[in-house]
Amino acid sequence: MLCDFHAHTLLSDGVLSPTELVRRAVVSGYRAIGLTDHVAAGYLSRLINEIRSDCALVAASWQIDAFPGVELTHVPADAIAEVARKAKEQGAVLVVVHGETIAEPVEPGTNMAAVRCPHVDVLAHPGLLTLEEARLAAANGVFLELSARKGHCLTNGHVVKMARLASAKLIVNSDAHSEEDLLTTDLAQNIAAGAGLEPGEIKQVLDLNPRLLIDRLKQRMSARPV
Repeated sequence: MLCDFHAHTLLSDGVLSPTELVRRAVVSGYRAIGLTDHVAAGYLSRLINEIRSDCALVAASWQIDAFPGVELTHVPADAIAEVARKAKEQGAVLVVVHGETIAEPVEPGTNMAAVRCPHVDVLAHPGLLTLEEARLAAANGVFLELSARKGHCLTNGHVVKMARLASAKLIVNSDAHSEEDLLTTDLAQNIAAGAGLEPGEIKQVLDLNPRLLIDRLKQRMSARPV
C-alpha cells in the first residue's frame, strides 16, 4: 500500500498544482496522499481553504484518499501548539511539523514542542531526535518520519534507533516537491531497509502504520466534511 503524508504543491515551494500532484500520485499507484504545504500563521486560513477545496474535488472522481494538511515550517517552537490548534480548527485534517533536520537551521526545541502537541500528527525529518522526544511521540500518537528527501534522510537510521527504544510509530514520506520526488514501492522499501528496519518492521511501517493514520484522518474528515 503506497501512502505518503508529506508533499508540497505550488501553494508553497512545490512545482505542481494540488490537483496535478494528486493525479500524478494516482497514476503512480498511491492509495493516500497528504497535501502539506509550508505555512506559519500568516496565511494559514487561505492555504487550508484552497487545499480543502481541491481535496474535495478529486475525492469525488479518483480512487485515492487526498488529505488537506499543512507543514508548520520554521515556526517558533513556543508557537507550534497554538498554530497547530488553529490549523485543525480551520479545517486541516493533517498537521505535520518541520522537525529539526540537520540540513536546515530549525530552532532547537521544535521537536519537543511538536511531540508534546495533541494537534500534531507527524514530526517530519526530526534529525538527531532524543529518546525523550521519541517517548513523547509514542505517548501522544505522533508519527516519526523516515524521509526520502536529500539531506533530511541522513538521520533516518538514528530516528529508527530512537523509535525502537521508545516504541514510537514510524512512517515513510517523500517530502515531494515535484513528480520526480514521489514514492514508488521499491523506493519506500529501500528507504525503510536502508534505515535499518527488519522485514517485519518494514511491513509495520509501510502498511500497518499508514492504515492507522488514514483511519485517524478519515474520522476527522467525517466529523468535519470538506
